[in-house]
Amino acid sequence: MSEPDITLYRLQACPFCERVVAVLDELGLAYRSRFVEARHSRRDVVKRLTGARTVPALVDDRTGVTMSESANIVEYLRATYGDGGGGAE
Repeated sequence: MSEPDITLYRLQACPFCERVVAVLDELGLAYRSRFVEARHSRRDVVKRLTGARTVPALVDDRTGVTMSESANIVEYLRATYGDGGGGAE
C-alpha cells in the first residue's frame, strides 16, 4: 500500500484541525497526520511549507496544493474530492 497523497499538520484537540479531519473522514480520503509542536514559535516545519506557523496546514501531493486555514482547506477538499470534484481514485 502506498503512502497517502495528503498530509495534515495539526495539533491535538485543536477544533480547527478536527474540522478538517472530519471532512477528510467524511470524504473517505486517506491522509497522514503530522502532529506539530504546541508552541507557536517551534512550528518551523509548518512555516517552511506555508509561510506561517498556523495549523491546520494541508499538503496535497496529488494536486501540488499546500495551504492553511481550516475554512480554506475544507472548501478545497470539498471542491476537489467531493461530489462534482475530481474525486479520489
